[in-house]
Amino acid sequence: MNSQTNPYLQFSSSLIKAGLTKDITLNDHTLNTIRMVSNTSDNAVKIIQGAYRIEYLMEDVRVSYTKDVNVSVGGVMIDAKQGDISSIPRWVAKILLEEGTVEFTDNNVSSYISRALNRERIAKPHDLSGIDADFYIRVNDYLEGLRERERENLIVSMNSFIASRLEKIVKLAAASPLSPELKEKLSAEENELYMLVHNSSSAFKQRALRKFV
Repeated sequence: MNSQTNPYLQFSSSLIKAGLTKDITLNDHTLNTIRMVSNTSDNAVKIIQGAYRIEYLMEDVRVSYTKDVNVSVGGVMIDAKQGDISSIPRWVAKILLEEGTVEFTDNNVSSYISRALNRERIAKPHDLSGIDADFYIRVNDYLEGLRERERENLIVSMNSFIASRLEKIVKLAAASPLSPELKEKLSAEENELYMLVHNSSSAFKQRALRKFV
């Protein structure tokens, strides 16, 4: 089946195009549409992750220029002198960073991640600390830029973080539907996991007790 007849592929393509033109809003309607056209929950998570990553890459970040620049990157015109500071889309900044043309001036991702890890560490056994919807997108992007030893250390910490949240999510999802208050504390991936566990748990209870549930 090609993309002309596959709604999953058609929606994926349109979502990417929308993200590249900043014509995208990741609200409940958009996310529900993704779930409807996705033929599996795994596909839904992948598309949602992709949508949040596009939104993340389109964010403006402040950079300082290490040399004179006069280029066009993907339609974005940049004319700056060494020492200048400006705000440009993150995806453009990443390209220029690889070329040694710019440096990030407000790259505080390390402290952002550390705060999230600490909040979860001190949270009560039955409470989830709040993280942003695109938290794991930001973590993965940060990991890509680390040296191997630093990356390994952070991965160890992240595995403990994920294990703690996974245990809580499974228990909560098996007991009750997702509330608006709890939804605000979950990442996009965790939100999908919660609904998957809750729906599967509810279906199991109905099968186990048949007409009595």
